[in-house]
Amino acid sequence: MKKSLLYLLVASFLASCSVGDRGELTGVYPREDWVQVNPYGMNYIHFGSYTMGPSDQDVPYAINATSRTVTVPSFYIDQHEISNNEYRQFVNHTRDSLFRTELYNNDDERYFFVEDEYGREIDRFVKKGYILNWEEEIDWEDEDVFDALYDRFYRQGVETFYNRKELKTAEMNFRYWWFNYKSAANKENKDIELGITNELDQLHSVARHSDRSQFIVEEVINVYPDTLCWVHDFTYGFNEPLTETYFWHPAYDDYPVVGVSWGQAKAFNAWRTAYLNSWKQEQGETFVQRFRLPSEAEWEYAARGGLDLSPFPWGGPYVRTIQGCPLANFKPMRGDYVDDGGCYTVPINSYEPNDYGLYNMAGNVAEWCNTAYDPSVYEFAHDMSTEYEYNAEKSDPPALKRKVIRGGSWKDIGYYIQTGTRTYEYQDTAKSYIGFRSVMSYLGRGKTGNPEDYNLE
Repeated sequence: MKKSLLYLLVASFLASCSVGDRGELTGVYPREDWVQVNPYGMNYIHFGSYTMGPSDQDVPYAINATSRTVTVPSFYIDQHEISNNEYRQFVNHTRDSLFRTELYNNDDERYFFVEDEYGREIDRFVKKGYILNWEEEIDWEDEDVFDALYDRFYRQGVETFYNRKELKTAEMNFRYWWFNYKSAANKENKDIELGITNELDQLHSVARHSDRSQFIVEEVINVYPDTLCWVHDFTYGFNEPLTETYFWHPAYDDYPVVGVSWGQAKAFNAWRTAYLNSWKQEQGETFVQRFRLPSEAEWEYAARGGLDLSPFPWGGPYVRTIQGCPLANFKPMRGDYVDDGGCYTVPINSYEPNDYGLYNMAGNVAEWCNTAYDPSVYEFAHDMSTEYEYNAEKSDPPALKRKVIRGGSWKDIGYYIQTGTRTYEYQDTAKSYIGFRSVMSYLGRGKTGNPEDYNLE
């Protein structure tokens, strides 16, 4: 009897000291303590609303923008345009991935793992999959390795020029995937249009749409910049020196990358996201939001630097300081490209940043936005997170392949470097005056505290 009473008292004590939820709704624990830090080279932009649109007269009477108030959630944006050296990291990573994949296809086991990150064995003989081994340096002294890579990826014979070792840039193709959320969200509407009304049809529809592979879009794109853009952009001009050296020479490492299409910029952001999240996965950390091109609304909000209704990122309406120093790299006078201190492009940290700490939001190179261009988009786009984009659907009109470019460039007059001026280029074009920078959405409401302290080192 005494023993039973002792057991009852011990059980009661253990129950009273239980660390469980006691049947209450407490959420799922443990969870990671999440603190979002600024990605390297990016500044935080706090959420807000502003008057989007021109701050000056519509000089060319393009009638492609009206003023309206829009709201933008918090996000991060690169302090600078993406430089040649930063983009080269993407090109080199693509090159090395292709090298290791080619060696994998030749059954060279040194350059891939036969187990994936979960320890599951991969059948390399039927080539169901593989994990690249980045720890193994490529052995160029191995004749088989040299032949396998050199024959496919390097120019030979009559293609060589003074016996230089040059890559076949046409082989530098990057494969990536993205999820078409808009297509997935529209499936119910498509079912209604197809006459799916009864319960049985709805069940079949749900079963059919449970396969989300139909919303995963695979794309392959050549990542090497179009270095010939310096020649084909300007008839009767001598720009061959830039074609020969601009992308690869160390002299231009910190200059903005050009000759990159909208599609290549999009692929760069897919790689940049995977590159960072792969490292976080190795560290056991939670993934971050993806890098992407800014929407037109985000770009203009960041360019204004908190100075609403100002025509330029530094305020306005002048393009020089009180001492007469130029504030941007553009074409200040007819035929005079150097009055602003630059001839073509200039280094990405040139001139003074705006009040958000962002360089060259006016001039230097115009920048790709994710937004598809429509002259009347301000009339129908939503005023929260304003966006209008191409969805890779067969039903999408060709006009959606026109992409907004913002900020003006080294070759443009003052009107085009204003924060509210918009124009476009087709997404598959590459120009010597268009570059880009990346953004990343902030997870949560927004940072608290003094806005001036958001981007302190």
